[in-house]
Amino acid sequence: MRQIVLDTETTGLETSQDHRIIEIGCVEVVNRKLTGRHYHQYINPQRAVDAGAFEVHGIGDEFLADKPLFSQIVDEFMAFVEGAELVIHNAPFDVGFINHELSKLNPAPSAIDSLCKITDTLVMARQKHPGQRNSLDALCKRYFVDNSQRDLHGALLDAEILADVYLAMTGGQVALMMGDSQSEQGGDGRSGGIRRLDSNRAALPLVRLSDEELAAHNAYLDQLEQGGAGCLWRSGQ
Repeated sequence: MRQIVLDTETTGLETSQDHRIIEIGCVEVVNRKLTGRHYHQYINPQRAVDAGAFEVHGIGDEFLADKPLFSQIVDEFMAFVEGAELVIHNAPFDVGFINHELSKLNPAPSAIDSLCKITDTLVMARQKHPGQRNSLDALCKRYFVDNSQRDLHGALLDAEILADVYLAMTGGQVALMMGDSQSEQGGDGRSGGIRRLDSNRAALPLVRLSDEELAAHNAYLDQLEQGGAGCLWRSGQ
């Protein structure tokens, strides 16, 4: 199963005012594992960035002046995402902007949501956590995903963080790690939880039990079996 976790930054909030995409960030997930492949591109929107949008992402007109136009990167972008399931937080916003950009091309390609399945993590979060805040930052806190680098919004960084949140929200691992309380958290509310995933990290070392440790383990299992109900740890023996 190939999924692309996607985010965009834009010049403003409304395509009806001809606001444009200025950054696209995508990370690839295959069979629920980050592959390390990503797509990232800044784009010249051919218009000014609104002051309110600049406060959110910090990407200004001067920086974007020498970047390629959407028409120059569309083939590479579409080749990266085509056929994949797109995982997006508040998908109507990003999908609407991508389709707005596509509609400006001649000839205009098919809408992105006709080429890819769309999964909206905001809808998922609202179903799982009704009545609670479900912004990306709120979900990072809830699922112990490290977003400490997120001083400003950025499409690639937000896509990477959203990938961590999506895997935590749909995998069940976090519930096991959190237990019934949060007493083991540190002052930042994140210790002991899920950190940013790294597809290139080294495999964890395999530590084997000593004879003494194995004997102590078996003695503990003997105690569990004293009640006569058996021990699930030994059910396969």
